Amino acid sequence: MVEAGPAKPARPWSRGILCGVLFGGLASVVSLVTIGRVWAACDVGVNAAASSMTLLFLAPLIWIGVAISWVLLYGTLGRRHRSAALTTGLILTVCVTWCLVTRLGMVDSYPAPRCAGNVPPWWPSFIPT
Repeated sequence: MVEAGPAKPARPWSRGILCGVLFGGLASVVSLVTIGRVWAACDVGVNAAASSMTLLFLAPLIWIGVAISWVLLYGTLGRRHRSAALTTGLILTVCVTWCLVTRLGMVDSYPAPRCAGNVPPWWPSFIPT
């Protein structure tokens, strides 16, 4: 008869995949909704359908990019320091989301008739663009 030993702890790579899928999807949705609202407020783009298709094309790219960074981060740093991996991953995800919104959403070369400096009026002043 074989005795059951203690359960193996989850490997960092599998935790990284779970966190990557979760936070990658969250970052993708938040980025795209914010970019869409910036474009709508500043009247960027040809029409709503063209802007929506562009955002739908970007959604899986953002999701996969953030998920891969989580897997790599959790697989390397998460082996020894789970809380440091989680904190670093959250900071990285927020920074990626901010960069996407400010670079893709607030286009400098586009003449925005409604928004001064291509920044919508509802954008908080304490968040740099």
